[in-house]
Amino acid sequence: MAETRLEKLRVAVVGASGYTGGEVIRLLLEHPHVELAFLSAERSAGAQVGAVHPWLRNHPGAAGLKFRPLSELPDVDVAFSCLPTGALPERLPLLAERAKRVLNIAGDFRLRDPHEIATHYPNTAAHPPQEPFAYYVPELSTAVPGSRFVNLPGCMAVTTIYALHPLLAADLAATRVIVDAKTGSTGGGRGGNEPPAERAGNFRVHKLHGHRHAPEIHQALGEFTGASLDLQFSTHSLDVPRGIMVTAYARLKPGVEPLDVKRAYAKAYVGKPFVRVRPAPKTPQDFPMLKAVIGSNVAEVAVSVRDGECVVVAALDNLIKGAAGQAIQAMNLISGFDEAAGLPRTAVSP
Repeated sequence: MAETRLEKLRVAVVGASGYTGGEVIRLLLEHPHVELAFLSAERSAGAQVGAVHPWLRNHPGAAGLKFRPLSELPDVDVAFSCLPTGALPERLPLLAERAKRVLNIAGDFRLRDPHEIATHYPNTAAHPPQEPFAYYVPELSTAVPGSRFVNLPGCMAVTTIYALHPLLAADLAATRVIVDAKTGSTGGGRGGNEPPAERAGNFRVHKLHGHRHAPEIHQALGEFTGASLDLQFSTHSLDVPRGIMVTAYARLKPGVEPLDVKRAYAKAYVGKPFVRVRPAPKTPQDFPMLKAVIGSNVAEVAVSVRDGECVVVAALDNLIKGAAGQAIQAMNLISGFDEAAGLPRTAVSP
């Protein structure tokens, strides 16, 4: 069962100077059950939060908040790790000593296969954790993690999981699936080295084969649905700051009707406030789109069937539902809070 608390959680944000760290801070500043006890950023140690994240400087709760070295981490209830991939394994012993629970947003401890870990996360292979990490998807994981170490899914991975889970859980489609995922520039982190002039007005291939989210998708959908996918996963870069759009293509099994698919998606996400299934889209605007989700913790999903071919579209904000918001949603569920505490449901536009 989830923990139930009345007093505020003492929370640390580690690696708090990046885009994801900034979003965790921004959302937690509005959380009714959280005290921001510690923010770490080695290169920004001593700086005010508003100097590193100017979009936070006018929030009254940010006044006086400063970044500090990780070595000064006090005892806390929850530590959100927003460190770049590869950085947590060497720092985990310190977090394990001083945090009752660690929620990791980077990819270091998502995979279980030793070969895949060595291929995609070599620093994890060199520094295995003292305790196993639970892989936790708020809408799909049916129990509170037994481990105090929790890893959240990758942003493109979880978008794909939301798109395909109902289809595979109901055994409606063949295992050969093709996924085309498109991501905004913040997916590369604040330290990305792609010049804006090369991304602006452009749409390009990111990775057609070998993306590290592919084995994660295969692992997660296998564990949640029992399906063994034959997955082609390719990614592209969008000229937008935030957002992920996934289009997945599958062939339905003989005898499966469009109504079966519609019912499977409705059943899968009933009562799930942050995954919204779009009703029978008729026009392009009815389908999931970035403008409908950016700034919110909501993922939109829609499915279209014709002549046995199934196309699923899903969209979310990579920094919120794909990272910071998803982690806070997990904290809420694990701690016995309202699942939606501190999380936005509406998008921002234009």
